[in-house]
Amino acid sequence: MTFTKRFLTLATLAAAILAADMVGGASKAHAQEVQITGPLAGAPAVRRMRLYRTGRIQLEPNFSFTLQDEFKRTLYVGLHAGYYFTDWLGIGVWGAYGVAGLNTGLTDEVVRAGVTTDRNRLSLPTNENFDSQVGEQVWAAALQLEFIPLRGKLAMFQKLFVDTDLYMFLGVAFVGVEERADVHLQESNEEAGTECALADTACLEQSQTARSSRVAIAPTFGVGLTMMFNDFVGLNLNWRGMPFSWNTSGTDES
Repeated sequence: MTFTKRFLTLATLAAAILAADMVGGASKAHAQEVQITGPLAGAPAVRRMRLYRTGRIQLEPNFSFTLQDEFKRTLYVGLHAGYYFTDWLGIGVWGAYGVAGLNTGLTDEVVRAGVTTDRNRLSLPTNENFDSQVGEQVWAAALQLEFIPLRGKLAMFQKLFVDTDLYMFLGVAFVGVEERADVHLQESNEEAGTECALADTACLEQSQTARSSRVAIAPTFGVGLTMMFNDFVGLNLNWRGMPFSWNTSGTDES
């Protein structure tokens, strides 16, 4: 009998504690609901937000360089122009001209220590002129749709704040490339043009520096970060992809 009374007492105490927790939770939830439906109901997430892009034309001079090149990197100087229908969507054009081409370490090594043999005489007539036969980008242009999903501020030392947005773009690019001109082997020296006999060293050396130009069409895509210091001055950092096929080495092992 005593055990039953003790059990009922403990059960009643536990039920009372549980009921108190439920009441407390309901009160807390009710308090949160009052905040949502209070004086701030319907207010924007950010007041007096600066709209840097809506209805504006943005002009940006830029400097860029190619990455992951096997034989020669291109340094570009160009301009980006964009018009924005809203602060999160716009259309833009980008164009750049290659002002310099820089050999990679691999190219310098081939020039220094490359070996020409009977088997690779067509692909590498001389190692000294290898840097003249590799492909190079001359210019590039793109038409792109720009999407700005994130906006906010960057803080430095909790004192300097910069308006910032993260954007992405997708479009089509046109790239002017310069490659080694095609050269074909012939059995004798009677034919002219781009055909050389394997034993004709002078013809092969001349073909090494012969160039051809074309325009490659490629998709372009990328992501960037824009920092707005005031209404007219900002800084833009971005990465752009333009995948296309071209003869970077100026060789033909087929």
